[in-house]
Amino acid sequence: MTLNIQINSRDFILHCSGALFWVEKRMLLISDAHLGKVSHFRKHGAAIPGVLMHKNFDKLDSAVNYFEPESICFLGDLFHSSLNNEWQLFHDWVARTPVPIILVAGNHDIIAPKKYHDINITIVSEWALDGFLLTHYPEERDGLFTLCGHIHPAVLLAGKGRQFLKLPCFFKSAQQMILPAFGEFTGTYVMEPQEGDVIYVITKDDVLEVPNKER
Repeated sequence: MTLNIQINSRDFILHCSGALFWVEKRMLLISDAHLGKVSHFRKHGAAIPGVLMHKNFDKLDSAVNYFEPESICFLGDLFHSSLNNEWQLFHDWVARTPVPIILVAGNHDIIAPKKYHDINITIVSEWALDGFLLTHYPEERDGLFTLCGHIHPAVLLAGKGRQFLKLPCFFKSAQQMILPAFGEFTGTYVMEPQEGDVIYVITKDDVLEVPNKER
């Protein structure tokens, strides 16, 4: 279900939901939840089962109950678009999750900041903390290791008979790690690992480091 790693002498736990737990800070980091996306597409006629909108909140509850964090930081694209009926589900989730919540705004975060402030969520454009840069967009900045999202990274694993399996992943390079999209109803972008990159794929029940020979 989890995998323990170290980055710059700090301890982190990768969770199969796509969440990342910073042990020393007791902070849960989640990227690209895209809440409201199911309702957004249903509103425009897409035949998507309404039950899917509850899965993201089930995943959030599962990660919070597992780690019991002292704070939660969303690394952008928390809500997919404008307000819809999933906002009430989110409002209810915040009410039953009594820890500070910070949103590092992403490109999809277009809901008025006042709506977040009204439910005691802090919004920032980026956050430099203890040698790490928490941001939505991947970037490398001198003196900081970046934790980010936006890309929805995945990797192709080669099998026998020219078969391939695409899995979402935590994608770690020398100066940054891109978190997988947490949201259930999101696409992925296949990354091309370079020498020195480390890939941690997530399955339904586990997180696994992928040896170089399997990529």
